[in-house]
Amino acid sequence: MAPKDGGEASSKLVLYSYWQSSCAWRIRFALNLKGLSYEYKAVNLAKGEQFTPEFERLNPLHFVPVLVDGDVVVSDSYAILMYLEEKYPQRTLLPADPQLKALNLQVASIISSSIQPLHMLSILKYLEEKVGSEERLLFAQTNIEKGFLALEKLLEDFVGKYATGEEVYMADVFMAPQIAVATERFKIDMSKFPTLSRIYESQRALPEFLAASPERQPDAVH
Repeated sequence: MAPKDGGEASSKLVLYSYWQSSCAWRIRFALNLKGLSYEYKAVNLAKGEQFTPEFERLNPLHFVPVLVDGDVVVSDSYAILMYLEEKYPQRTLLPADPQLKALNLQVASIISSSIQPLHMLSILKYLEEKVGSEERLLFAQTNIEKGFLALEKLLEDFVGKYATGEEVYMADVFMAPQIAVATERFKIDMSKFPTLSRIYESQRALPEFLAASPERQPDAVH
């Protein structure tokens, strides 16, 4: 998407991404919301490109996404989002209200630390080798649903269009890709989570979200 503000500054942004990574999806979504253009550099996780010496210099943990902004290199989607908020404050993704800001950070933290890491490809491959494919799927589903139940209770008193009201904030940036992956890859029944389902219907219609979707990325395999 074309930059809406700070075009000169955003021209140097480079995002190392993999089309199926929900963590990278968050950053693509956020960059689109902020109107920041970027160069997309694909890292094929299926082929092990995250273990090349070039990529290891960017992130010794071998995970995507990684954002390069001139001389600044930031890995981890949570850290990248916070960096973008500070460096590119246009179209803020954190509300000014302290309580709402804390709620957005809490939602982001639950997803990034208590849901997504438990269905990472490396974890699931290990489980499949040890206990089989059925247990692998059950493990992922159980942990996703546990996290979604917490989010459902956390957000059920908010009646806005999006996660924490009428504006799209960081909670939405983390939630929407997570729900998409949960339903499409792990067959989670979202009827168990009516609040999250209602919010997701609004999130999934956003053009910035759709433009960031896996199938629209240059490295997508159809």
